[in-house]
Amino acid sequence: MFRISMRRPVQAVAVSLLAVTLGSASLSAAEPGDVVAKVGDADITEADIAFAAQDLGQQLQQFPPDQWRALLLDVVVDMELIAQAAREDGLDQDPDFKKQLEFLELQALRNAYISQKIDGAITDDVLNSAYEEEFKDYEGPEEVNARHILVNEKAEAEDLIKELDGGADFVELAKEKSTGPSGPNGGDLGYFGKGQMVKPFEDAVFELEPGAYTKEPVQTQFGWHVIKLEDKRRQEKPAFESVAGELRQRLIREKYEAKMAELKDAIAVEILDDTLQLPSEQGETSQ
Repeated sequence: MFRISMRRPVQAVAVSLLAVTLGSASLSAAEPGDVVAKVGDADITEADIAFAAQDLGQQLQQFPPDQWRALLLDVVVDMELIAQAAREDGLDQDPDFKKQLEFLELQALRNAYISQKIDGAITDDVLNSAYEEEFKDYEGPEEVNARHILVNEKAEAEDLIKELDGGADFVELAKEKSTGPSGPNGGDLGYFGKGQMVKPFEDAVFELEPGAYTKEPVQTQFGWHVIKLEDKRRQEKPAFESVAGELRQRLIREKYEAKMAELKDAIAVEILDDTLQLPSEQGETSQ
């Protein structure tokens, strides 16, 4: 059953040697060169199983992890048997095969360089330094912590303001008088930034200073508000964990682009077929 399904085309998924050995704790110390099977005089190693997993990692998810290594070994054994038959028939000397082999080597070298010299250059230290540099002068948008008392009539709100002017406690008035859902919590709305409240409310609250309340009722579609500003602050810089992935990808892209520019400056690239030039390259050629 597995032999049939595993021969269907699959999307390549990178699976490390450690991932392959997850199915058996006793194999956690396996080395890439360890021989796990022989096909004639050919050795099949842990590395062969790992390379097979790069192509078949997606399909492995259909099976219990403790079966992965055996399934992969089955595939590699079949590949080795067919490869030996192909060599006996001289297919390894076929010109088309040699061209394909050259391309696969080109692709593998490209991937190895990017993995080791581009991706691999973005270490944890590099990433941490980039994070500190990115946010060293960070000043987030302003946000406020406010309370409000919501009532249905303007006159009610005006009376509340008079009570506050007389020394009444805002929290107690909110608990007693507010019709909004925050009333039982003393009208506490927590911290919020611009764009999170309806415009008349936002305009009024961001004009206040901490400790002050609106001297005139503020009308919105919900009713009439008396608003008190508790605190103003700037949002803190984002946590490292929340931006590390995006930052890493940007650093990788920048390093890749810089390396490609360096290589193109150092090595002449000549497109002999004009129909294969990109529009930008055609413009440069005509100048």
